[in-house]
Amino acid sequence: MAANGLRFKQPKSNRGRRAISLPQLAVEELISHRNSQMQERLRLGALNDLVFCREDGKPWEPDAVTRGYFKLIKRCEVTQVRFHDLRHSHATQLLKQGVNPKAVSERLGHSTVGMTLDTYSHVLPDIQEEAANKVDNVLRTALGNYRERYAYGASVLQHWCLSNHALHFKP
Repeated sequence: MAANGLRFKQPKSNRGRRAISLPQLAVEELISHRNSQMQERLRLGALNDLVFCREDGKPWEPDAVTRGYFKLIKRCEVTQVRFHDLRHSHATQLLKQGVNPKAVSERLGHSTVGMTLDTYSHVLPDIQEEAANKVDNVLRTALGNYRERYAYGASVLQHWCLSNHALHFKP
């Protein structure tokens, strides 16, 4: 039990405790935060090893992050977006950037990739369009290379086939 009466408890499932890769920018910010925090802990005396806590080292109240988030978006004059919407935005942006749905599913802690794809199917039309464009580029490149290499041979072969076929064709 924490000093302010809060209890730490295990996640609901094994997927609730998972390792995910972080962008380098986030790692740099966390290191900076941790260094500042360690200086403060030396001054106050360490109570725990929490990464995010109050200035006195005690755990935040459960709603503190949400309250802080709403203050921030109000100050930034951003339309009201629920804190949980950040999770959906994260998943949507990853899928739009072409990140493998399996990786997105693992980051979110979904039990199956199907759950992720069902939840974020609104992103799929964009992904389908992008997939079609990529296949189109591959085909055009391959066809362009083929036409350059075999243009003369293909025209000779086509002429031979047509003339040979015409000789043996009887109506």
